[in-house]
Amino acid sequence: MNPAQTIVQAARILVVDDNPIIQRTLYFALRDQGHRVVLCGEITAALKVIREQPLELIVLDLNFPIDASTAANSMQDGFGVLGWIQHRPETRYTPVIVISNDPPEKSRARALACGAAAYLPKPVDKLELATTVARLLVRRAAELAGPTIA
Repeated sequence: MNPAQTIVQAARILVVDDNPIIQRTLYFALRDQGHRVVLCGEITAALKVIREQPLELIVLDLNFPIDASTAANSMQDGFGVLGWIQHRPETRYTPVIVISNDPPEKSRARALACGAAAYLPKPVDKLELATTVARLLVRRAAELAGPTIA
């Protein structure tokens, strides 16, 4: 098995959502696809994981309750986290799938313009999630492999 296949089949994926039911649903859906999944229910914990662990993909909710640790900065929602991810050299190319309860016409275009690789409305369809994750991991593996010499 080459390194690209390993990344696609056993990716480290961070799921950031404040709803424990959604966390568990996404955890089992991704784990059943062979991925290693880390769950975070708050922005502060997610930022720590992103700083400390190499990840192949992030699934990020947009809406979080305001907490004291994020109230004074721009990390109050998924858009703030997405912007932070995009500006860090270590994570700039990590694909982010944004998920949200918002009507897609409200947040899809903004999420994609802010650097999200994909947008999925909640409730997240497990087949659509699996397809999107596989597509993004294949693309990431190809980008990491670089150009092929013919």
